[in-house]
Amino acid sequence: MSKFLDRFRYFKQKGETFADGHGQLLETNRDWEDGYRQRWQHDKIVRSTHGVNCTGSCSWKIYVKNGLVTWETQQTDYPRTRPDMPNHEPRGCPRGASYSWYLYSANRLKYPLMRKRLMKMWREAKKLHRDPVEAWASIIEDADKAKSFKQARGRGGFVRSSWQEVNELIAASNVYTVKTYGPDRVAGFSPIPAMSMVSYASGARYLSLIGGTCLSFYDWYCDLPPASPQTWGEQTDVPESADWYNSSYIIAWGSNVPQTRTPDAHFFTEVRYKGTKTVAVTPDYAEIAKLCDLWLAPKQGTDAAMALAMGHVMLREFHLDNPRQYFTDYVRRYTDMPMLVMLEERDGYYAAGRMLRAADLVDSLGQENNPEWKTVAINSNGEMVAPNGSIGFRWGEKGKWNLEQRDGTTGAETELQLSLLGSQDEIADVGFPYFGGEGSEYFNHVALDNVLLHKLPVKRLQLADGSSALVTTVYDLTMANYGLERGLNDENCAASYDDTKAYTPAWAEQITGVPRAQIIRIAREFADNADKTHGRSMIIVGAGLNHWYHLDMNYRGLINMLVFCGCVGQSGGGWAHYVGQEKLRPQTGWQPLAFALDWQRPARHMNSTSYFYNHSSQWRYETVTAEELLSPMADKSRYSGHLIDFNVRAERMGWLPSAPQLGTNPLYIAREAEKAGMTPVDYTVKSLKEGSIRFAAEQPENGKNHPRNLFIWRSNLLGSSGKGHEYMLKYLLGTEHGIQGLDLGKQGGVKPEEVEWRDNGLDGKLDLVVTLDFRLSSTCLYSDIVLPTATWYEKDDMNTSDMHPFIHPLSAAVDPAWESKSDWEIYKAIAKKFSEVCVGHLGKETDVVTLPIQHDSAAELAQPLDVKDWKKGECDLIPGKTAPHIMTVERDYPATYERFTSIGPLMEKIGNGGKGIAWNTQSEMDLLRKLNYTKADGPAKGQPMLNTAIDAAEMILTLAPETNGQVAVKAWAALSEFTGRDHTHLATNKEEEKIRFRDIQAQPRKIISSPTWSGLEDEHVSYNAGYTNVHELIPWRTLSGRQQLYQDHQWMRDFGESLLVYRPPIDTRSVKAVMGRKSNGNPEKALNFLTPHQKWGIHSTYSDNLLMLTLSRGGPIVWMSETDAKELGIEDNDWIEVFNSNGALTARAVVSQRVPAGMTMMYHAQERIVNLPGSEITQQRGGIHNSVTRITPKPTHMIGGYAQLAYGFNYYGTVGSNRDEFVVVRKMKNINWLDGEGNDQIQESVK
Repeated sequence: MSKFLDRFRYFKQKGETFADGHGQLLETNRDWEDGYRQRWQHDKIVRSTHGVNCTGSCSWKIYVKNGLVTWETQQTDYPRTRPDMPNHEPRGCPRGASYSWYLYSANRLKYPLMRKRLMKMWREAKKLHRDPVEAWASIIEDADKAKSFKQARGRGGFVRSSWQEVNELIAASNVYTVKTYGPDRVAGFSPIPAMSMVSYASGARYLSLIGGTCLSFYDWYCDLPPASPQTWGEQTDVPESADWYNSSYIIAWGSNVPQTRTPDAHFFTEVRYKGTKTVAVTPDYAEIAKLCDLWLAPKQGTDAAMALAMGHVMLREFHLDNPRQYFTDYVRRYTDMPMLVMLEERDGYYAAGRMLRAADLVDSLGQENNPEWKTVAINSNGEMVAPNGSIGFRWGEKGKWNLEQRDGTTGAETELQLSLLGSQDEIADVGFPYFGGEGSEYFNHVALDNVLLHKLPVKRLQLADGSSALVTTVYDLTMANYGLERGLNDENCAASYDDTKAYTPAWAEQITGVPRAQIIRIAREFADNADKTHGRSMIIVGAGLNHWYHLDMNYRGLINMLVFCGCVGQSGGGWAHYVGQEKLRPQTGWQPLAFALDWQRPARHMNSTSYFYNHSSQWRYETVTAEELLSPMADKSRYSGHLIDFNVRAERMGWLPSAPQLGTNPLYIAREAEKAGMTPVDYTVKSLKEGSIRFAAEQPENGKNHPRNLFIWRSNLLGSSGKGHEYMLKYLLGTEHGIQGLDLGKQGGVKPEEVEWRDNGLDGKLDLVVTLDFRLSSTCLYSDIVLPTATWYEKDDMNTSDMHPFIHPLSAAVDPAWESKSDWEIYKAIAKKFSEVCVGHLGKETDVVTLPIQHDSAAELAQPLDVKDWKKGECDLIPGKTAPHIMTVERDYPATYERFTSIGPLMEKIGNGGKGIAWNTQSEMDLLRKLNYTKADGPAKGQPMLNTAIDAAEMILTLAPETNGQVAVKAWAALSEFTGRDHTHLATNKEEEKIRFRDIQAQPRKIISSPTWSGLEDEHVSYNAGYTNVHELIPWRTLSGRQQLYQDHQWMRDFGESLLVYRPPIDTRSVKAVMGRKSNGNPEKALNFLTPHQKWGIHSTYSDNLLMLTLSRGGPIVWMSETDAKELGIEDNDWIEVFNSNGALTARAVVSQRVPAGMTMMYHAQERIVNLPGSEITQQRGGIHNSVTRITPKPTHMIGGYAQLAYGFNYYGTVGSNRDEFVVVRKMKNINWLDGEGNDQIQESVK
């Protein structure tokens, strides 16, 4: 019956009454209920996940109705765990549950967009030039035209374009740049492939095929802990979160688990029901503190001091006073503590030098292969031995690279001595650098001598050259460094914990503010538990410690504690470092796809920190000098210059990559070499020696040696990770900026020695910025072209994490909305257009590529004893030895598209591998020909096709040992040849297992154990890093083959970091120059500026999501203490301004008692696109968290060519730290939203 008349209020329905007229029964219209019923109806459910670098990697049900995504919920069908473990589900968080809002929101990018001024110029140029490359040249070679559209970056002015138009412009720009300046002037930035590995590979494959530069991310994000490569030769490997449940003592140190690891937090709470004790270590009262039995709050940036004091207690009570057999055996077998270190004579004392090598001794202890890379110890019989496992055994011979307790010469079993005490020839005074009396006024100091002399037992040895030398062990050095008295009457060692000497609990109390009783208690409990459980004590650690300049000191402090207690490599124990979603589990299957290694090798890689430090000219404002970083025991005359000088020296010695690489187009070199009758390599070496060719980094502002084109995808570089944001705006983009400081020329600072200085820096270096995104981010606002990419529910891809052992799909639940496309389809189309446009400009070309000395290759043995610079005449220029490898790559530019869409022949000719081992892939290629079909004709005839993202995923899955059991067995067999031990038993039970893409769409699949990683995927043990090193006796990939506590490289020693020390935060000198300079009448105060990870977003994603904005305060906020707020007259929710010499930002204040005085926190990464008024300082729209930061690289992170200290993409290199920064905070006086007409960017119409 129609209810039409019911809607008219005039007609009253008379209902039946009851209860004496007090009630009335009505039949009303209930159609409104259908809205709620239909809201949850759906036609199908599709499995997908979120590619957002959150480490969650959670499986989600995506509900689809009428071709639209309506909502999402968590999947609950993960493979079960063993009976004594909780299951992995539920996995998810409120941020992920809100993602479907993006798909159809106003924030969604629907069409290709181009900056209006650029579009007008492009269309006019196309009328005059039929050739797109010539059309682009007419724009970019006209300085006024180029400046016109560059200045408009960040000011809106986008108009809708077409895919055909944007692809042609992009291809033309790339071809012009490759032809005119070189392919290494085209670069791309995309982070964390594990979160959507095919999408990452799409852009990286295109760039690699044309010779472009792929920029690193893990180091740039400062997620890379350099202490991990230093100690283990491993970028990062950590336990899965389920292994927390196996622990019986957990310290959460600077890791806010419930907020930043939400899907995994249940393991943390569940293990407490077993009686596991949990301790939180955070300077603020973070959410993790609520889940713990005890909360320690050290002063931010002083964590290494507290770790040193805890190590002092552990060594005193568990190694010296009451030695525990388990600990003693562990450090003897699995660390470098027994290894001998040579002492160098100084004025009245000795200094620890490099490790003794077999080559130093007469007859090299019988070692003929790599004796200069084989470390030496004394066994229990007092004999000198070169024990198995050091890196010299890894290369050039087979079967002795293992951790069996054997003499590497005779093969006899041997037990190594830890200490020389009791068998010493004499006692020597050895100096140790001390930095605890230094630092800025904002941190506590304990004044002691800057060189602390300790008494050590030593032996005198006769060396091969006829000289003699004193030696001691790493164990003895460690005991002295921690200030432990061993009956040697050492006045700088402590008699009790209450002595204020380095590094006692009393000393740490003064530095950190943590009571010594708490330090002693936690150290005792942690070590006692580890002793009783054989290593089941764990430290969960994160960005809170890793974003400081001396981050490696923080981390080495924690690592030492774990090593002293035998926790690394034991289930339920060890080092659990969680930051970005770094764990690309099928890595070896992915690399050939991503970097086009199936067609040509090597690819061009660059560490982003050095790249952006150079090309955004942040070095021009550097206030930190190498001299203030050096050890008081170093010869400072050898370390003169600016920090960028050290980076340039590292590039030319082959330690770090460079991009652009040389000061000439690398495509020209082969042509010039042919004219000279030389090979390209010989010609390049000769030209470098003569100086006719120089490294581009030596002249970064000459107009030819900077990047020209930049692709950004899967990233919000200018709204999230871009440290030194304002410098990027000025020098890379050429648009308005908020820099407040003066460069070195104007402030009279230390100018570089290796880098050419120009009084006027070069602005607007980038000719074209192209960004792919599904939403209009801050980076999009500063781009020239914005390409709409598919969301995570609209494309096929794969996702893995270090938090669990599964591989998940991203699935196209619906087609990409509007005109958006998947990353794979976008780059495939660009490759196609490039292949067409390059004809007549580029053909088959020889590209000269420089490659740094690589970790996990035989070349890592390049520079064994000391540092020699060929440019200073200290040695000859030998590629791959004293300088980068110089290699040639043949590029077929017109065949770029054909190569992009097929798997190349090198997989059959050379095979595949990773981390120093290799295997044949013929059978896998045969399988891929059946799965993906083959190219019928053209340059890739007969090769397996890569037409779709699923084809690309199948390539990864087929080639990776983690997803193909046959490959896993081959990989373990390849490793067995090195170690002389059979490891294939770790994968033989999975040999017939092959995971396909549609398998993981049906249910998450657990990966297969592989030698790429150091843990096991096993029914009986949770994944734990270092497990195979301890239980399979596979060496760590370090100099000694063991956990390397002593870093003996010359730069490490001269910068005072061969052993763990406390180094206070550096003084960036960024506040005094601006304090009070532009006063608004309100009080100002300098506070330490921290950027932890937020609750209402994952990085910048979700920060503009309406659901998350509704749950949070909705816009940028800065947290501060009640004490500081009262002093500044600031109340909760007031608008404040935060600024320093780097720039300024505006936000609302969150005044909270959980924040200690002296620090302020702006949760990373709140964008500049939501609720952001203008800055009183800059008179521009207030900046982002990175507006007040600037990169300061650390020279010790530039080391290369030296065992574990050798370059690898995202493995080792300079990092983008930012927590040492200070800012000035004040209350705003005038809130200007800049919404008047004068603030709109007026651009001409496009016809």
